[in-house]
Amino acid sequence: AKVHLMVAAWAWGAYLGEEGMKRGIRVKTSSFTRHHVNITMTQAKTVSNYTNSILANMEATDDGYDEALLLDASGFVSEGAGENLFVIKNGVVYTPDLSAGALNGITRNTIFHICEDLGLKLVEKRITRDEIYICDEAFFTGTAAEVTPIRELDRVEIGSGSRGSITEKIQTAFFDIVNGRNPKYAHWLTAI
Repeated sequence: AKVHLMVAAWAWGAYLGEEGMKRGIRVKTSSFTRHHVNITMTQAKTVSNYTNSILANMEATDDGYDEALLLDASGFVSEGAGENLFVIKNGVVYTPDLSAGALNGITRNTIFHICEDLGLKLVEKRITRDEIYICDEAFFTGTAAEVTPIRELDRVEIGSGSRGSITEKIQTAFFDIVNGRNPKYAHWLTAI
């Protein structure tokens, strides 16, 4: 059978808003949970896995928030509606382990490399919602979200209520990589 392929490229802009990239976004914990790992193939990036993400995002934005945070069936933090989550406490970067149903995203893995380059300790672990409430900084990552700071969860201010210094360093390093300003990662890029 013949295979047809079309590729389109256009300027995207900041998925969660230019202001959100600098100031941080407001996030609401959703009443919808991330699919349990025994219910679906949580590591597959399929349309069926996005139904609860769409519902969660609609719930959050209808309530005046920018994005939703989903918990797993046990109440641990999984991920955003379309993003992976990272939190920073006392200079250590944490992200939910994949047992919570989070997608093992490309941008998530990029942050692992960036943390290593910046000399930051990164830990994968089960994270509770209250750990986010008391963390120093938090941010989402994703192909569309890139590195977006979180300034508030459920009306609770995160850290200083704006993009933190470590998040800003990670964000700067990320944009240096994706814009071709870091030769170490030039092999990750494909010119269009």
